[in-house]
Amino acid sequence: MPRIRLKAVSPQWEGQYWESTTSLRIGRLEGQEIVINDPSVSRRHAEIHYTNQGWVVRDLGSTNGTYLNGVRVGMVERRIRPRDLLQCGNVLFLAVVVEEEAPKFPVETPSKNLLVESSAQHSWEQALQVMAGSLGEKPQAGDRLLVLLRASYHLTHTESLDQLLQAILEDAVHALQAQRAAIVLWDDKEARLNIRAVSTGERELATRTWYSSSLAQRCFQQGESLLCRDVRVAPDLQASSSIMEGAMSSIICAVLRSPRKKLGVLHLDRHFTQPPFSEDDLRLADALAASVSASIECAQLLEKQREMFVQTVTALAQAVEMRDPYTGGHTLRVTEYALMLADAIQLPAEKRRILEIGTPLHDIGKIGIDDRILRKAGPLTPEEFEIMKSHTIKGTAILETLPDLRPYIPIVRHHHERWDGKGYPDGLKGEEIDLLPRMVALADAFDAMTSNRPYRPGMPADLAFQQIRKHAGTQFDPHLAEVFLQLRPQILERMWLRNDAQMDTLLPADIQAALEHPTTIQVQSEAAGA
Repeated sequence: MPRIRLKAVSPQWEGQYWESTTSLRIGRLEGQEIVINDPSVSRRHAEIHYTNQGWVVRDLGSTNGTYLNGVRVGMVERRIRPRDLLQCGNVLFLAVVVEEEAPKFPVETPSKNLLVESSAQHSWEQALQVMAGSLGEKPQAGDRLLVLLRASYHLTHTESLDQLLQAILEDAVHALQAQRAAIVLWDDKEARLNIRAVSTGERELATRTWYSSSLAQRCFQQGESLLCRDVRVAPDLQASSSIMEGAMSSIICAVLRSPRKKLGVLHLDRHFTQPPFSEDDLRLADALAASVSASIECAQLLEKQREMFVQTVTALAQAVEMRDPYTGGHTLRVTEYALMLADAIQLPAEKRRILEIGTPLHDIGKIGIDDRILRKAGPLTPEEFEIMKSHTIKGTAILETLPDLRPYIPIVRHHHERWDGKGYPDGLKGEEIDLLPRMVALADAFDAMTSNRPYRPGMPADLAFQQIRKHAGTQFDPHLAEVFLQLRPQILERMWLRNDAQMDTLLPADIQAALEHPTTIQVQSEAAGA
C-alpha cells in the first residue's frame, strides 16, 4: 500500500509528523490534513497525493510559493522521493517515508493475438524500407503510405506542438480507418505518460476514454510497437476499464522515438463493428511514428525554449519591480488577471502567448525612472507624474533594441491608453489601441486600485469592480470591461487564496456560492480575433 510520512523540521513545529495513504492538504484552513497557522502559509497552500506515477505535490496558488528541494513548484505536479525537502512559505518538511506500489505491467497476452513489430532503435529509413517491400503486392496501400509519410515528414517546420500532433492524428485516423487516435508523450518532470492530443476523425464518440494506458505503458517501457488484433481473446485486456469504456476491439501502439530517446506512444483503436487491424496496419503505424518523431522532438524543444523565455522575462520584470517597494507581486497579479480575461474571450493561442510574455514586461520602462520618484512614499507632483509616464516610452526603446521582443511593444507602450483617447503616450482611441494592451489596461488598473500604497489603503475588491463598471466606455474597452466583471467570482477566489488584505472580510461560503452560480460570459468573436 502506498504511504507517505512528512516530518516538520521548522523550529515551531519540529518533531510533528503527518502520514497518509491517499493525500495530504497543507494550509491554514481547518479540515485540511496539515493545518499550519503561520502567516507565510496560505489558506489552501499545497496538496500531496498519490498517482499512478507515485507521490506528487502541487501548489494551490499560494502567495509565498511551494518549493521542492529549493525549486519552486507550480500547478503542475512534481514527484516526491525519500529525503526530499518540501517548503510551504517559511515552513519546512522532510519526506521521511515515501512508499509506493510496485509498478504493474500488463500480463502477457497470447502470442497469436499480440504482435511485436519493432524496437525503438528502428530509424525512419528502416521503418520505411519495411513497408516499401510490399509496394508491388499492394500498390494502393503503398501509395497511401507514401502520401501519408511525405505529408508527415514536411510537418517538421510546424511551430506549434499542438498543431503538429493534431495534424499527425488526423492523418493517422484517415489512413488507418481508426475510430480514434491519441498521442501520449513522456513528461520528464512528472515521470509519466501524459495525453497531449486526440482525434476521432468525423465520428462523434460519447466516451471520454481515449487510450489504453496499460498497453501504452508497456509499449513505451519496452520500446516496441504492438498490435492487439482482438481484445476479446485477451482476458487481461478484457478486464481493462479504459478498453471497455472506450469500446476498443483492436489496438495498435506505435513507439514515438528519435535517435536520442523515446518520446511517447501513438495509440490507435477500432470499434467492434470494424475489422481488426492487420500486420500491414501495424507496419504503417510504426513507420508513421518513426517519421514524425523528429518533428515532435523539435517542437518539444521549441516549446521548452519558449517556457524558459517566459521564465526569464518574468524574472527580469520581477527584478525591476524590486526597485519599487510598494508594488510587490504586481507583475504576477496583472499577468494572472490578463490571462483569465484572455481565456474568457477565447483569445487565439498565438495572441495569448504574446500576452503571457508581454504582460510581465508592461512596466519594464520603470528601470529608467529615477529612484526618488519611483520609490516616493507619497503622491506624485504633476511634474513627477509626467516623468513617471515616460516609462512607456522608455520601455518601448528597450524592446526595440531586441528584435525578438518587438511583438510585445504594443503592450508596453499602450497599456495606459484609454478608450476615450485621453490616455498616454499617443492618445489612441477605441480600437486604434491594440486588443492586448486594452486587456492589460484593465488588469493593471484593477490591481492598482486593490493594492496598498503608503499614502492610501487598497480599495475593497467590490468597490474596484464598481469603478471598472463606471469607467467602461471611457477609460476601458466596454466589452472587455463587461467580461472582466463577469469574471468576478474567479478573481475573488484568486484574491482570497492569495490572502489579499481586501479579502479579509470575505467568507469562503461567499466565494463558493459565486463559483457555483457563475454568470455566462458572452464572447464576441471579433474581440477574440482582433
